[in-house]
Amino acid sequence: MRTDSGTVHRLGPVTDIPVGEGRAYAVGGEQVAVFRLRGGAVRAVSAICPHAGGPIADGLIDAKVVICPLHQHVYDLATGCSSTGQPPLRVYEARVDDDGTLLLTT
Repeated sequence: MRTDSGTVHRLGPVTDIPVGEGRAYAVGGEQVAVFRLRGGAVRAVSAICPHAGGPIADGLIDAKVVICPLHQHVYDLATGCSSTGQPPLRVYEARVDDDGTLLLTT
């Protein structure tokens, strides 16, 4: 579905992602890591670490950051910025609709 702010992709039930974890999705030719935070929010960033191609969706998260599992580079989930000197991750708009479906805007 296309909106003024981009294309909205329906990724499936948010319950496919365990609370406190992430999953990688192929969306419009890009790899996107989507995280379901313990507070109920969802966040989405590029799924590939710019440092060495690490799988960001497999990283450890808290309410604000994800840590790449390969070399422990830290990225802010809201801005994509790295606190360890790496190039930023792209940030995507992610939300859950009233039916519990995960939506991602590109």
